[in-house]
Amino acid sequence: MGSNPAAPTIARPAGVQAAGEGVERSRATALWLCGVAFVVLAMIVVGGATRLTGSGLSITQWKPVTGAIPPLTHRAWFAAFRLYQATPQYRLLNSGMTLSQFEFIFWWEWTHRLLGRVLGAVFLVPFLVLLALRRLPPRLVWRCVALFALGGAQGAIGWWMVQSGLEDRTSVAPERLATHLGLALLLFVALIWTGLEAWSGPRRAGDERAAMGWRAASLGFAAGVFIQCLAGALVAGNQAGLVDADWPLMAGRIVPADYWRGSVWTTLAHWPIAVQLHHRLVAYALLAWGLAMAVAAWRSGALDGASRRLAMVVAVLLLAQVSLGIATLVGGVPLSLAMLHQATAALLLAAAAAFAWSARRGNAVI
Repeated sequence: MGSNPAAPTIARPAGVQAAGEGVERSRATALWLCGVAFVVLAMIVVGGATRLTGSGLSITQWKPVTGAIPPLTHRAWFAAFRLYQATPQYRLLNSGMTLSQFEFIFWWEWTHRLLGRVLGAVFLVPFLVLLALRRLPPRLVWRCVALFALGGAQGAIGWWMVQSGLEDRTSVAPERLATHLGLALLLFVALIWTGLEAWSGPRRAGDERAAMGWRAASLGFAAGVFIQCLAGALVAGNQAGLVDADWPLMAGRIVPADYWRGSVWTTLAHWPIAVQLHHRLVAYALLAWGLAMAVAAWRSGALDGASRRLAMVVAVLLLAQVSLGIATLVGGVPLSLAMLHQATAALLLAAAAAFAWSARRGNAVI
């Protein structure tokens, strides 16, 4: 018998591996992680609205499973309202609140907690599917497990924060609020960073064209933005945005006369005047640093086009964030501007992290 002609070779789409072939990059994984990051961003924004509306203490119990079901009857609503009436916030600030007013703050907090539950499902189900289909890069499996654990820990940290406002305070402790937001932002950035790793694949020989100085500068700037976000949480926790709406000075001075409050911890974490001043000063430093870095990046021959474009995105978001901060302050912290200010802070941090990733890699993001 004559030999059969060779079977035609069927080309596989980019990013699809044959059975048994190692997966180094997976755009499905990258898109999934970016989708999870979007849910985290929504949680951050809704969490900010929850604080601004004074809603964070409206649900006084932590029920990870059954708490997903809101009150469904008039009697159930009154039972939830009675629990809230036992808190210092109700007795000292909201005495006389009606049931309909309670329902308004309840729904903000319930939505925030619901997003946390949705986040767990949005992460876990696709993770198991991608793992079963072998579409998840093996080098990222344990990193994804760590991300899931960090997301789960956020629920416990959130309840730890709420507890601080149910006993002797009318609001949550500012340092616990900063911890809760800080971990959420770390999760947000880690999801984006891991998504970029999944999209681009492991570093290859010749990828590291960026100078060590660029890596240090970009990572340092991203760390500075993160610290500023924590300072913003202290501003929110102390309602420091309401103590002085003057700009660029505070009560006619660069450093307010009553800046010091007797101890380092009280001044740094619990004194609204000092907290607002620190937030302003870090913003000025980041503005100068970020704009100078963007100009240098655009002129640099050590960075590729993707990195230079990301540096420009960072500069634009930085200018927008500073402008929003000033408008929020002088406008008396309106809800819409304050929520936009917090969302833009998260986007700035994401862009700074993406620039740091790209500068470290020295190759294009896509």
